[in-house]
Amino acid sequence: MQIPPESQGKRLDKYLSEDLALFPRSQIESRKCRVFAQGKLQKPGLKLKGLEIFSIIYEDLPEVSYEGEDLPLSIIYEDSRVVVLNKARGMVVHPAQGNHQGTLVQGLLFHCRGLKDAFPDQPLRPGIVHRLDKETTGLIIAAKDPQTLEYLGMQFRKKTTKKIYWAVLKGHLPEKEGEIEGFLTRDPGNRKKFMIHGSLGKKSHTKYRVLAVKGNYTWVELSPLTGRTHQLRVHMASQGCPILGDGVYGRKDKNFPQAPLMLHALSLQIQLPEGGETQFRAEVPRDFLSILRTLGWNLF
Repeated sequence: MQIPPESQGKRLDKYLSEDLALFPRSQIESRKCRVFAQGKLQKPGLKLKGLEIFSIIYEDLPEVSYEGEDLPLSIIYEDSRVVVLNKARGMVVHPAQGNHQGTLVQGLLFHCRGLKDAFPDQPLRPGIVHRLDKETTGLIIAAKDPQTLEYLGMQFRKKTTKKIYWAVLKGHLPEKEGEIEGFLTRDPGNRKKFMIHGSLGKKSHTKYRVLAVKGNYTWVELSPLTGRTHQLRVHMASQGCPILGDGVYGRKDKNFPQAPLMLHALSLQIQLPEGGETQFRAEVPRDFLSILRTLGWNLF
């Protein structure tokens, strides 16, 4: 394999994960990846130069089968086709690299005993319609069978659902109500982050409405019309107003140094296979309410 001129100067491990898109850099060791040039084994940190000829040898990851775990789940609603939950802070939605236990999926597999058999081709995401970030709390809906998954998923794709989030921001938005649009793509300088780009990536669209302002903090209602990874966090940060407690797109706040990510999926309006159109609401967590009250915003 010859290295194209545009990849010269890049680290070998980044070339494998980003340019060739073989697998994440974190899997190089677990896949026993070995790269040879001129008959010699090369180190992952090798800087590419010239038109080296490589051979790459790696192993497939073993197929993982996840079992249910008896986890505490806050169930808002359940019938024979769906289950609606209030996801706790710190819970990952489905197993992924670095998160193999304690996920929402494993809790659902224990609670819904037929879920694994209903989705034999989707062992990592059985019934998962949409996701929330690990530190985001709030409402999430899951399907118990493939037909329901498609029925609910189609509503998300056609944007007929209505989602509302609450967030506390650092800073002031330009208007009391507004919309933010743009393409979201990975930040080339940090693969764990996303950024707004003029033309690359996936389209994203968020509506916002300011609920209250106190000093340098703004309480907002956010309505995402698309569901991109980190969308609300990136959109708020793009306005110079990162979400309070967001250590990725913002900085630690001196007044609330222990603040969690102040982003809560408050409500979802959706058509159910049984029961017609329904609106669900997820109780706001105590740590979120505590900061609202400290800022003088009492809900009750």
